[in-house]
Amino acid sequence: MAPLVIRCGRVFDGRQLRQETDLEVLLRDGRIESIAPAGSSPRIDAATVIDVRGLTLLPGLIDAHFHAVSGSLDVAAIDRMHPSHRALGAREQLEATLRRGFTTVRDAGGADVGLVRATNEGLIDGPRLFVAGKALSQTGGHGDMRPGETVSMCGCAYSGALSEVVDGADRMRGVVRELLRQGVHHIKLFVSGGVLSPTDPIWMDQFTGEEIRAAVAEAATRRTYVMAHAHTANAAIRCARNGVRSIEHGTLMDRRSADEVARAGSFVVPTLAVVEAIREAPLGLPAGAIDKLSQVGDSAAAAIEHCRAAGVKLGFGTDLFGPLRNQQCREFTARGRLQSALEVLQSATSINAELMGQDGEIGTLAAGAQADLIAVRDDPLADIGVLANPEKNLALVVRGGRIILNRIERGSL
Repeated sequence: MAPLVIRCGRVFDGRQLRQETDLEVLLRDGRIESIAPAGSSPRIDAATVIDVRGLTLLPGLIDAHFHAVSGSLDVAAIDRMHPSHRALGAREQLEATLRRGFTTVRDAGGADVGLVRATNEGLIDGPRLFVAGKALSQTGGHGDMRPGETVSMCGCAYSGALSEVVDGADRMRGVVRELLRQGVHHIKLFVSGGVLSPTDPIWMDQFTGEEIRAAVAEAATRRTYVMAHAHTANAAIRCARNGVRSIEHGTLMDRRSADEVARAGSFVVPTLAVVEAIREAPLGLPAGAIDKLSQVGDSAAAAIEHCRAAGVKLGFGTDLFGPLRNQQCREFTARGRLQSALEVLQSATSINAELMGQDGEIGTLAAGAQADLIAVRDDPLADIGVLANPEKNLALVVRGGRIILNRIERGSL
């Protein structure tokens, strides 16, 4: 791969804006080699030069709550798909996601190590992919997608495309060990009720503290962590007290739960766009799901404010399924109504990287980091809505030093 030089001026490095007149970012062998004033580095023969002065250069974006294999809002329909069909749908979605400027995604249930290998080998031209395998649920929890009227003909538990049922601390240890043996990057649990599941109310506590701690302890043996679906304040508190690092959604959190999460050093990953998108077009969801969506959607803004006031680190995720997945960039405007543009950009870059244990590797423009970056027209720090319209405003995507999308004329040194 030939070296690549990006000439730029306005740079958001993942934490703050650098307003320079003329910088050169040198990318070589998949990493950022240097960021220096133009002309201060030795001439690089055969380097490709791209001039983005007048645009804004940023690290590649990170979606920390993504579903690669969720091609439908009907989870039962996903379960019925052949695995190869799901994989081909995942490929299409991952490739589209990269071309929206997301150079890294963290899957929240369903994607497996096979998709990671396919991406690493170039069979899928997608973002860096971090996976949990199947998410883990108790019987009758958010990941148990069996209708209430279903009577099992055997004592075996539910195991679907996105999740499987695990009951008891000993069983939890065995399943988590097996997932980690397969090479997953993190573990996903369901610790409260959810919207799409058929039998559990939102307010329901799921998994015992012993079961949660078993998953956390086993993840720690591989130097990784647990992410947990948790809508309610009590679920967030239980996550914080039992060692969960990443609390997903947090839509019903209050100030007390936010304070506990902050003290524990856990992160919260809000997902707002999915609520807005489903409210606009329910897409045939059953009445029970719509009712539950209203419960969480009406409180999400207040929960984010509680987290901000308590000093909780907020990541950035989307949680979109099926036909809604093309609205991924809508999360920027949804979050921008509640936070400053700087906060939202930090969430989608450096905070997500820290959350995932990838601080300094991704989500940053710094020497030594992975060569993942994008350039956008105008200034997203002045108007975060710039990032909500990638077809119009996204000018450049580079992943691992390789040009993925380029709407700018190239030059050579």
